[in-house]
Amino acid sequence: MKITTETINYVAKLAKLKFTQQEADQFANEFEKIFTHFENLDKEDLTGIKLNEFNEVTSVLRKDEMKVFESKKELFQNVKKMRENHISIPKVIE
Repeated sequence: MKITTETINYVAKLAKLKFTQQEADQFANEFEKIFTHFENLDKEDLTGIKLNEFNEVTSVLRKDEMKVFESKKELFQNVKKMRENHISIPKVIE
């Protein structure tokens, strides 16, 4: 599949992004390489391989441990705005 600069600009417009011509050319080149790799994968012979079966993998999870922070100032040192004892964030939904 050929990825053109026009395709990059179209997708950028849909995503409300702006790219310079140089950036669009670079993205087109990178996506072209990615799609070429996928085309090569499509050519692989997968006969005899069951793609829907896999070995069960056991996840190793850490034990949850409760910690008490003595210094609230240190805990919230990177917070931009506080309201009483809560972190205040900008409105997300209008």
